[in-house]
Amino acid sequence: MPQPLSSILIHLIFSTKNREPFLTPEIETELYPYMASILKAVKSPALIINGTSDHVHTLLSLSRVVTIADLVEEVKTESSKWIKTKGREFNNFHWQNGTAHFRLANRKCQLSSGI
Repeated sequence: MPQPLSSILIHLIFSTKNREPFLTPEIETELYPYMASILKAVKSPALIINGTSDHVHTLLSLSRVVTIADLVEEVKTESSKWIKTKGREFNNFHWQNGTAHFRLANRKCQLSSGI
């Protein structure tokens, strides 16, 4: 029996609430791998995760069995819980409501360290 094939690349962007600069270089070194593990768990592996002090860019391969809405909810919820365990300075951490996400043409996608 044939297996379904799906290859959908998504550029996902979301920011901290009120663009607060919570994402320090120290927290980014742990946050990005943690977010990658969340995405892997929902079968949508991250190809690149990068960002600045107030927002994150992720290039991922979207699973054919998960919606973008469910994926975003999972990664934002779990990463927010995780960040809050990293110290008192993160007690008021929240992701902003909403995201931007764009489907990329696979044949034209070239990976770089900064999305």
